[in-house]
Amino acid sequence: MSDEQRPAPQGKPQNAGADVDAPMAQAGATPGQAAGPASQAAQPEGESDPVARSAELEAHCAELEAHCAELEARCAALQDQHLRAVAEGENIRRRAQEEVAKAHKYGIEAFAESLLPVRDSLELALASEVPSIASMKEGVEATLRQLASVFEKNKLLVIDPAGQRFDPNLHQAISMVPGDSTDPPVPANHVVSVLQKGYLINDRVLRPALVMVAQG
Repeated sequence: MSDEQRPAPQGKPQNAGADVDAPMAQAGATPGQAAGPASQAAQPEGESDPVARSAELEAHCAELEAHCAELEARCAALQDQHLRAVAEGENIRRRAQEEVAKAHKYGIEAFAESLLPVRDSLELALASEVPSIASMKEGVEATLRQLASVFEKNKLLVIDPAGQRFDPNLHQAISMVPGDSTDPPVPANHVVSVLQKGYLINDRVLRPALVMVAQG
């Protein structure tokens, strides 16, 4: 058999390797990169985009900073109000102390001023060279009227309880006498006579009246 009639040897085709690598070359990947497209698939569920998450955190931080600035402004305003209130309270306390001190020092100013005419009257009465009994009595009576007017103006009231029922809050008993021994008779526990008048300042007893009381 001649060489032209011999069959071609059975073996690997000459272009087999090129044919296998062609699709991979067309795909733009080497055999080691065949799993690349699968690894670039979408991220698993539940995981957010880092860029979006960062933007969200920055927005939240900006919101917190604005809220903190607002709270600081309110705190500063409240602190200012507190300081003003403390200063005002201190001023009120100081003024009250000054008023109390003035009241202690000058509390009788009005009463003393109203007593000056009474003193003037007494001095005029004593300045007379040869006063008569009548003129002296008239001057004393006028002075007494002035003094009574001063007492009334300053709410200094007289306690003169003759014939009234004995009141231990206003009267001080010096002695007790039988009620039927007086003329006219005085009921038991009533004032027989007033030895010394008492006085009230408004509703407060300045001096109780000294009295004699009828015995029951």
